Amino acid sequence: MISYFVRYRGSAADPAAFVEYYATRHAAILKEFSGIRTLSLYEPTVWNDPFPVRPDGTALLAQMTFDTPADLERALHSEARRRAREDFARFPPFSGEVTHQAMSGRIVF
Repeated sequence: MISYFVRYRGSAADPAAFVEYYATRHAAILKEFSGIRTLSLYEPTVWNDPFPVRPDGTALLAQMTFDTPADLERALHSEARRRAREDFARFPPFSGEVTHQAMSGRIVF
């Protein structure tokens, strides 16, 4: 399994509107990626760790999964990817850093 992560670290002027736009309008474009299997969205939740840890400030983490590196490569070079990049300009206001990372994964348990 290959995962492609897009991390939005920072804050949105309206967090609910930002996530809703991503989950509906942006996701509709991502669904057109050749070979995409899943899109999972992760939002911050309230949590308490009894040990000192530092939250990383992620406002939204998107995970797209593909069967093979070749499937990801085709998706990244597709017309749908170009439209997804253009769509970023229409997102609700967001201030922060956006990173992209492809990773291979395995389930340990």
